[in-house]
Parts: sequence; C-alpha cells; structure tokens
Amino acid sequence: MYEARYINRDGSAGTPVPLPDVLFDGVIHENALHQAVTAYLANQRQGTVSRKNRAAVAGGSRKPWRQKGTGRARQGTIRAAQWRGGGLAFPPLPRSWTQRVPRRIRALARKSAFNSRAAEGRIAVIEGFDFDAPKTRRLTRLLDRIDAPGKILFLTHGANRNLYLSGRNLAGVRVLPFGQESSFDVVWSGTVIIEEAALAGLPPAPAAEDRARRRPIQVTEVA
Repeated sequence: MYEARYINRDGSAGTPVPLPDVLFDGVIHENALHQAVTAYLANQRQGTVSRKNRAAVAGGSRKPWRQKGTGRARQGTIRAAQWRGGGLAFPPLPRSWTQRVPRRIRALARKSAFNSRAAEGRIAVIEGFDFDAPKTRRLTRLLDRIDAPGKILFLTHGANRNLYLSGRNLAGVRVLPFGQESSFDVVWSGTVIIEEAALAGLPPAPAAEDRARRRPIQVTEVA
C-alpha cells in the first residue's frame, strides 16, 4: 500500500496517510499509458492545415511555350510545383487525427499514471482549500509552503471555481475536479495534490473473488 504526505489547510506538513487500494494498487501498465497519452495528444490536433496542389491553383490552363524547338525544358503549365506561384507537389490537406481508446484501457492508463506518481512519492493529500474568493497571491503562498517539485496538479472534490481562477494564470499549475483528469494530466504533473474529501468518496476496493471473475489484462507490477 502506498502512502502520501499529508498537507494541512495552511500548507504545513502532517502525518502521512495511506492511499486507497481501489486506485493505488501498484499496477503500472506502460503500454496502456502510452496508448492513452498518445491518443490524447493526437486528439488535440485540429487537422485544419491546408495547401493547394496544382489542380487547385488558378491559371496555367495552357502550355507556356511549345513542346519542341525552343531549347528550353518542356513545360505543361506555369502552375506546376517547380514554378513560382504553382501548387505544392504533396500539400497537407485537412484530416482528422482523432484516435479512440477503449474505456477499459483509459481506466487502466489513468490508474497506471497515479501508481507511477505514487511510486515516486509525488502524490500528496491536502486537507482542503479555504478560498472564499479568487486570489492568486494566496495560492502562491500556499505553494511556497508546500514546496512541491515540478508542475502541480490540484485535484479537488468537485468543481472549485475560486481555486481554479486563482491558479489559471500560474505557469505549471493546473486545477481539475477529481475524476475529470486524464492520464496525460497526471503524467504532465510533477506532483499531484488531491483533496482529502475526493479520496474519501472513492468506492471500496473489489473483493478477491470479484477480481478473479474479470477478464485478465497483461500488466506489469511494480516491485
């Protein structure tokens, strides 16, 4: 069972707490994690880049000079790729980069990302957030007290608008409701800080006989 350091509301350190087994079971499936992150990045591409080929460029409907007898190379149109103002030979065209990942693979990748951060000791549990109004300076002071390495991912119990508005202008800080983060968000972060109430709402881990009835998936366990 993994343990995470505990952070009080004021940013001071508390007693480490165990992480729930239903999410932090020590299994890291690298193939599923790679597939989910690659699909996430591919789905961010708009695929709207477009250039014209020689068929789409206006003009050039006749030969610029006759085929033979001029001493110059034969040309069919001034809109060919070698001419200035001509169309591109192999232009990029609009396309969809969307990749679909099965739901079970996404869930396995998300769990693998959390286990990877927990194995490195980069999971922290915070008591809560007392932000009655958006205040970036207050969040900056909290981050200074926490002293967490790398980029910070805050996972809140439900939507926390005040915390989100406080951190949206900070580089390397991302605020999301717990359960809406993707595998990429967890891998992107250097430290994941989860609100205590969010972990308390997780269902209990399934029994051993329930796990045995599931279809097996090849996984790599962390020693």
